[in-house]
Amino acid sequence: MTKAEKTRQFIIEKSAPIFNTKGISGTVMTDIMEATKLAKGSLYVHFENKEDLSYAAVDHNMQILKDISNKIINKHKTAKGKIIGFLNLFSDPLNHPVFGGCPMLNFGMEADDTSPIIADKVSSMIKEVLQELKEIVDTGIAAGEFKADWDSRKFAVMVFALMEGGNLICRTTKSNAQMKIIVQIIKDEIHRNSL
Repeated sequence: MTKAEKTRQFIIEKSAPIFNTKGISGTVMTDIMEATKLAKGSLYVHFENKEDLSYAAVDHNMQILKDISNKIINKHKTAKGKIIGFLNLFSDPLNHPVFGGCPMLNFGMEADDTSPIIADKVSSMIKEVLQELKEIVDTGIAAGEFKADWDSRKFAVMVFALMEGGNLICRTTKSNAQMKIIVQIIKDEIHRNSL
């Protein structure tokens, strides 16, 4: 990595949590300058404007989310273990594995009407998560862990919607109590479809 590439990466890493916490519209270049200890001119050498930097920050936050999720899922041998691992990872929204909370939820809600580029990034990530959950269930069906008639697509959508909705409820109310109910609902569904 060249010095310029290292500086660019440093700026992204320092600004990503700020964007994820304050939002894109709430983040100002002064925030980035304070976090990086770089002058505004130095920032603009690496990024055309705040919007350009926000795209990189969104990608960075979502990559962190993907890496953490994949690490947990891949630790487990069974499909059931992978799903439970996924649920456990995201069962404490007040201490989300990505600083500032779920970037899909944070950026998706802000960008749906304001930034088609970021909305597309979030949409792609949602589709990836849904596909991965579906494939885990399909693998479990093929391995004889789950009932053959379990609709993996519906389950994936249900898990994603419940977990993201629970994330919103818990972070807004400052309590994880509702997520415990949501996780139990999903675990009951897994149990009903297990062999």
